Amino acid sequence: MFKPHVTVACVVHAAGKFLIVKETINSKALWNQPAGHLEADETLVQAAERELWEETGIRATPQSFLKLHQWIAPDNTPFLRFCFVIELEQQLPTEPHDSDIDRCLWLSAEEILQAANLRSPLVAESIRCYQQPERYPLSLVEFYPSSL
Repeated sequence: MFKPHVTVACVVHAAGKFLIVKETINSKALWNQPAGHLEADETLVQAAERELWEETGIRATPQSFLKLHQWIAPDNTPFLRFCFVIELEQQLPTEPHDSDIDRCLWLSAEEILQAANLRSPLVAESIRCYQQPERYPLSLVEFYPSSL
């Protein structure tokens, strides 16, 4: 049975910059959006909120859904990555609670798109999607509990 990894990611934007987390994987410093795996007891939006707080210390709720990316990693791991948009009024200070995160950075789209150290091509692709006008309501990924 095909079982892709279900992940969420947050494109966090404030004052012309995007929030990126820096993590070290196999001795390489890599950049990513605040992102991670969906857990069994949460909705996709709750997962996005949790990952944002764990990796940046910021509490915020996505305002819109951006894109669903289906991706096969170089090691053949399949992913479904649900990407959300969070618009903040200002760049907030960060304090990662996840020991895998070295620090957080507020960067321009150009800095991200030109970086050679992105965790996956989906980091840049999410910024390119953000630069397009399409946004979708969160109801697009609505949760239906088993009691329905």
